[in-house]
Amino acid sequence: MLDFAPLPTRLTPQSDLRRALEDVLASQHCEAAFILSGVGSLSRASLRLAGAAASTAFEGDLEILTLAGTLAIHGAHLHMSVATAQGSVCGGHVGYGCIVRTTAEVLIGLLPDWSFTRELDAATGYAELTVRKRGARS
Repeated sequence: MLDFAPLPTRLTPQSDLRRALEDVLASQHCEAAFILSGVGSLSRASLRLAGAAASTAFEGDLEILTLAGTLAIHGAHLHMSVATAQGSVCGGHVGYGCIVRTTAEVLIGLLPDWSFTRELDAATGYAELTVRKRGARS
C-alpha cells in the first residue's frame, strides 16, 4: 500500500510554476513527491516538445488542462498540457518560466518514506529517476 500525505497547494500570480513546486517540496523537508492533479492558468508556458532539444515559449491566456510528474530533491520532472484562448492544445516537458496568470491549484502527494534523486542512466544517457526507500542502503 502506498503511504502518502496529500498537500493541496495554490500558486499565486507571477509564480514560476516549476520553481514554486520545487520550493514547496523543499519547505516540507521531504525528498519525494508526485503531482495528483493540477489546473489553473498561465500567461507564459515553457514546454519542451517531444524530441526537441530546447523549450518552446507560448504566450497569452493559457489554461492548464493537465499537470503530472514527480518532484525530487534535485528537481522536478513534470509534463503539462495547456490550451490557448482559441482552444488549441499543446503539451510537453515543463521548463522554468511557466508563469501563473491567475492561479494554479495543485494537489501534491508527499512521500515521506521515499527519496527521489536523478542519476545518470547509461542506457538512456540522461539523469533518470532513482527511487529509494528512506533509510535503505543503496
